[in-house]
Amino acid sequence: MTVAGSLFGLAYGDALGAPTEFRTVPEILARYGPAGPRDLAGPVSLVTDDTQMAIAVGNALLGGEVSPALLEPRLRAEFLAWWQSPENDRAPGNTCLAACANLSRGGPWQQATVIGSKGCGANMRVTPVGLVPGLSAEQRSGAAQLQAALTHGHPTALAASELTAHAVRLLLDGTPPADLPAALHSHVYAQRSVYHHDWLGDLWQQPAMTSPADFIARGWDECEAVLARLDAALAAPDRATDPCLQTGAGWIAEEALVTGLLCFLLFPDDPVSALSRAATTSGDSDSIACLTGAFAGAVLGMAAWPAEWLEVIEYRPDLTRLADAWS
Repeated sequence: MTVAGSLFGLAYGDALGAPTEFRTVPEILARYGPAGPRDLAGPVSLVTDDTQMAIAVGNALLGGEVSPALLEPRLRAEFLAWWQSPENDRAPGNTCLAACANLSRGGPWQQATVIGSKGCGANMRVTPVGLVPGLSAEQRSGAAQLQAALTHGHPTALAASELTAHAVRLLLDGTPPADLPAALHSHVYAQRSVYHHDWLGDLWQQPAMTSPADFIARGWDECEAVLARLDAALAAPDRATDPCLQTGAGWIAEEALVTGLLCFLLFPDDPVSALSRAATTSGDSDSIACLTGAFAGAVLGMAAWPAEWLEVIEYRPDLTRLADAWS
């Protein structure tokens, strides 16, 4: 049941990486030992805003037809419900908070988004877009970029989010993990000048942007640059070194994607070690680990994860509801 494996993998990675965020690798190893964190604490293993917002995106996708006009208000409503929730107490990102405050005032979302931000908050939550069955390529690309654009208006936030959802979908559809980097390069080349007007409207009209194609190409070019870092890291795999030193710390969208991919691809058949590696990093460990878990679970399913984790993970009913709807 790979949809469930991906959704729960996201949450498991988030919960495993949350306590190590903002810690150095030596500090993490001193606390958890040479293998790093490898288990979830009970009785409830808490997640962060990464999982909360992924559930919000999932809820919006469950709400009906996936089209620009109908998905945007559902995303807005879900993001505002998260923003106003008393459970929104997990050190949420400033960009998401600022954009939600703007969205709460009404008006076009293009005026609410934080134009210059490409933080990882754009793609830590996009996994559900890759898991929904039956979407066309246009719907998947548009929905992935739209959910990012409501809060993060930088073109790289949009491109990295689409690439993350595309990676999840490729794995879910059976692409071998070793073939994934080449497939992602191909997607970048194919999409480099494609601007989704129906989904994004006039978002491209920003300072120094001369056309919609120029706007989105900037995002895809930055994604291509970090994919090159991933290629270099995989050419000489080093499972003992902090992955952030090779592909980036993950605070920005494109680095969160490729560092999560690197952790997964270093341990494609050992998902717990992949999550442990992602959590034992000097960067945004919970976001890196949540993406690592989403990738690993899309391939290996629920069997990838220790059965006891299901009993302690926070938001189990919400994750189960989404998985059941798309399986």
